[in-house]
Amino acid sequence: MQTNTDTYAESVCYYALRQEVIMAELKCGVYNCSYNQDRYCCKGDIMVGGTHADCCQDTCCDSFAQKREGSYVSSLEHPCRTISIDCEAVKCVYNSNYKCHAEHVDIQGGGADNSAGTECATFKES
Repeated sequence: MQTNTDTYAESVCYYALRQEVIMAELKCGVYNCSYNQDRYCCKGDIMVGGTHADCCQDTCCDSFAQKREGSYVSSLEHPCRTISIDCEAVKCVYNSNYKCHAEHVDIQGGGADNSAGTECATFKES
């Protein structure tokens, strides 16, 4: 006998399978971000901001979280070479339906102390 919970779980799985998952190779040059480990991101997914961006400098990594002295880094968090990137920079050639379709993405902002000090160096105006 199938329960409502089983039906719901099947619906969620079917919906998830139909969603297009796009993974980009991400290199992060924001060394003081708490998610950065050896130029790779441990967050799992990021959001690139820049709704009205016309150039790289108008974008940012909205997922940036500044490393604090003595801050704890979980041993369960592993850096990933590829990552899902949501993107608000609608004028970028790699943006389709608020998802980044670039094969490789560079996030820069070495000394940033907030997300405004970061940028998506891969941004290319369409």
